[in-house]
Amino acid sequence: MDRKNLQAVLRMYAQGYFPLGMEYGIGWFDQRAYGTPYRALMPLDERFHIPRSLRRVLNSKRFEVHINRDFAGVLRGCATRGGSYSSETWLTPEVAQLYLSLHQYGFAHSFEAWHQGRLAGGVLGVALGAAFIGDSMFYSVPDASKVALVRLVEHLRTRGFEIFDVQVQNPHLARFGAIEVDPLEFRQQLFQAIQKPARFVD
Repeated sequence: MDRKNLQAVLRMYAQGYFPLGMEYGIGWFDQRAYGTPYRALMPLDERFHIPRSLRRVLNSKRFEVHINRDFAGVLRGCATRGGSYSSETWLTPEVAQLYLSLHQYGFAHSFEAWHQGRLAGGVLGVALGAAFIGDSMFYSVPDASKVALVRLVEHLRTRGFEIFDVQVQNPHLARFGAIEVDPLEFRQQLFQAIQKPARFVD
């Protein structure tokens, strides 16, 4: 990906769109592609909730967390349960290459949970200013992606991020306190966050 295409991709993210693999290549959509007008945000304040059962897992220190240690591995894990790219999933080879390019340029990141020396789960997303757009997550060991999500929220807080976009609400995200907001409000929050400096990694 050259600089011109990179800027075009970042503009799409800045407007609240995310990539999905299509038969013709890559399409850009917002939450309406999933049949809802509302955008889902994970709160970075006291509204974020950690289920009691997960607190025990966190306290057990069964998982180690790392950033970008195996970005390609998280990408494969998010593609399908089988870990391969396919036209039958939104994360096609074309979309995977897009994320790899964004990672090389320092915009896409993986927040990972490791178990017994192996990648066990993680969250994939894009950082723009003080906004983190969570695109996907996966696990191969139970609770791994949940641990990664909690530690990611803690990381975003310490780094001064203001918005954690999780795109579309579902019961899993709602357990952690994810809320739905009006699309106009979302775009305003996203625009303001992008203007503010924040670094996902040093």
